Amino acid sequence: MQVQEDERVDSGRRTWLIAASVAGGVGGMAAVVPFVGSFAPSEKAKAAGAPVEVDIANLKPGEMMTVAWRGKPVWIFNRTDQMLAGIQKVDNELADPQSKNPFSMPEPEYCKNEFRSRAEHKNILVAVAVCTHLGCTPTPRFQAGPQPNLPENWPGGFLCPCHGSTYDLSGRVFKNKPAPQNLDIPPYMFTSATQLVIGKDEKGEA
Repeated sequence: MQVQEDERVDSGRRTWLIAASVAGGVGGMAAVVPFVGSFAPSEKAKAAGAPVEVDIANLKPGEMMTVAWRGKPVWIFNRTDQMLAGIQKVDNELADPQSKNPFSMPEPEYCKNEFRSRAEHKNILVAVAVCTHLGCTPTPRFQAGPQPNLPENWPGGFLCPCHGSTYDLSGRVFKNKPAPQNLDIPPYMFTSATQLVIGKDEKGEA
């Protein structure tokens, strides 16, 4: 029966539907989440962990895009100077501000800072968009201030729609949430000012 077939849609596909549907402008800043497929490797290559090259030349400040790596959504988020300044103010509200407890992969040494990014491109966050609670995909809530399902002093960040875990603009989880750890940061490197590769850095492929 059709109902039974519908019930068998796996959770991974539902997670991707959430990721693909997120696109909104908040406070004059757009959260753009296109699926980048023209340069992506085959499904077999992605499952094997092949690096993914990404052109971010058109990614404006305040915008985010999503690509696939190892079958997971990965955010590339161009944070504004204002966003970076806000990140520095929330350390005492976070469960693990220094990211000492990684989730499913070690955090790259070059991202062990509060921005969780490379020093030469500190505005660019590259993070695996999989909630560390039960694997849902958080959604952007970049606008600061009170709004539905968020605290009145919300500084801007990400909200997991499944069980309410919240993350700051560096993908660090707030205290007293279902998610126990920060979002993963994959290995990545810039090959030019506007090109980066996910799944590979100076040490080689992940």
